[in-house]
Amino acid sequence: MSIPQAFRLLLLWLPTTLTWAVGEPMLLHPSQIKALGIETLVIGTAMDGRPTRLPARVVVPTDQIRLVSTPVAGLVERLMVATGTQVKSGEVVAHISSPEALTLQRDAMEAATQSMLLHQNLKRDVELFAEGLIPESRLQATRAAASQAAAHASESQQHLAMAGMVGRGGGPLVLTAPIDGVVLATEATLGQRVEAAAIIYRIAQLSPLWLEIQAPTEIFVGLQEGTPVRLANTDIAGQVIAIGPSIDATSQTRLLRALIQKGSEHLTPGQSVEAEITPAAAKHQRLPAAAVIRQGGQTYAFVQVASDDLGASFEARSVHVLGQSGEGVLVEGLQKGERVVLKGVSGLKAMMAGNGGE
Repeated sequence: MSIPQAFRLLLLWLPTTLTWAVGEPMLLHPSQIKALGIETLVIGTAMDGRPTRLPARVVVPTDQIRLVSTPVAGLVERLMVATGTQVKSGEVVAHISSPEALTLQRDAMEAATQSMLLHQNLKRDVELFAEGLIPESRLQATRAAASQAAAHASESQQHLAMAGMVGRGGGPLVLTAPIDGVVLATEATLGQRVEAAAIIYRIAQLSPLWLEIQAPTEIFVGLQEGTPVRLANTDIAGQVIAIGPSIDATSQTRLLRALIQKGSEHLTPGQSVEAEITPAAAKHQRLPAAAVIRQGGQTYAFVQVASDDLGASFEARSVHVLGQSGEGVLVEGLQKGERVVLKGVSGLKAMMAGNGGE
C-alpha cells in the first residue's frame, strides 16, 4: 500500500531505530508520539462496547410443570386450592360432577362384581372336578370365563385410576396433584362446565428455575455451556445450559438459557431481571476496528507495555479475530486492562519490519 508523501517525510524524520519486529517493544519519545498522533485506550473501559448486563426473564423448566385436567366432561363442583398454594403429590385439588364419570364408576363396580362371581364359580368347579362330578371341559370353560372377567375388571379400574376417580360409586370425579409444587394458575372457575381434557390447574416445582436471556450475537463467541451467570446486584447465581442456534430477526439477538439453583426461591416465574455473564470479558476483548491491522497474513494490535518521562514503549501483539459487529471486533490475545493504540496505528504499522511489512 502506498504511503502519502507527507507521511514518508515524517518517517524519514524519525530515527531509523524506530523499525522493529513483532513482539519486540519499541520506545517512542513524547515528541515522536505526538508526531504520529498516537492515542490509546484501556481495554475494558471506553472501548468495551459489550453490555455487562443483559435483560432476562425467569421461566419454569418445562419438565417441572404438570397439568391437572379432567378426563371427562362435567361441572366444576369444588376447587380446593388457589393460585400460589403449595400442594403435595396426591392431594385432592378439585371435584368434577360428571354423568360420564358416574357411568365409568358403575361399569367398574359391575365388572368387579362379575369377576368375583366367576371366581367363586371357578373355585366350586375345581372342587367338583376333583370329586369327578364334572368333566374337564366345563372346568376349562369356567376358568376362561373367570380370567376374562378379571381382565375386564382390571381394565375398568385402570380407567377409573386414569380419570382420578375413587373406586366407589356415587362420588364425584376427584382430581389430585400429580407432584409436590405450587399452583401456577387456576384455569377453571367454580360452576363452569368443562369438556374432556380441559385444564383445571397448572402446578410446578419452582426450584431450580431457568433464565432466558436475549443476548447480542457477539457475546456468544467463545461462550460455552457451564459459563457462570449471576443476577445483577444479588448473590443469585447459576450457569449456562443452552445456547440458541438461531437469531431473532427483529431484535438480532440469540436466546441464552441459564439454570439458576442458588437463590431460585427469591425469584418468581415471569419476572424480568438483569443477568451478568462474567467470564467472556476475561477471555475475549472488544476493540474498535481501527485498532486492528492486518499484515503478512496476520492480525495485530499495538499495545503500550511501558511508560515514563522518557516516552512510551509499544509492542505489536498478534491477535485472533473471533467476530465483527459494526465498528467493533472481538479478539483473543489481549487482557482486560491493557492499553492499546487507537489512533496513529498506520504510522506504527509502517515501521514494522523496516517500513516494509513482514
